[in-house]
Amino acid sequence: MLEHTKMRPIKASAVAAADVFRVVCPADHAEAVKKYLVSKGCSLEELVAPSSVFPERSPATLLRGMRTREGLTQQQLADTCGISRRHISEMENGKRAIGKRSAQKLGSTFKVDPRLFL
Repeated sequence: MLEHTKMRPIKASAVAAADVFRVVCPADHAEAVKKYLVSKGCSLEELVAPSSVFPERSPATLLRGMRTREGLTQQQLADTCGISRRHISEMENGKRAIGKRSAQKLGSTFKVDPRLFL
């Protein structure tokens, strides 16, 4: 069953009065620190590592995801950035590495940092 993901709006006064910071402590003291912060009226958010949410995050999946997000076919992307359609297909399927020049072309096409593709 899908959960409702829309968040309720936060009152502007609540955001302005709040400070957000990161606490790093030894693992054996983490629970005590959490309890202390909650007892002082703090709200806690658990952070999750991106690798646990997106285990398949690779340059190939990023390229395919960005192309799909923009609603482009491989041929349209090839025409836009000057890389052959066959090479784009091979890069998306992990059969061809995305080189430095290709990463720069893709980065400028999608308006992102080219290092994402390396």
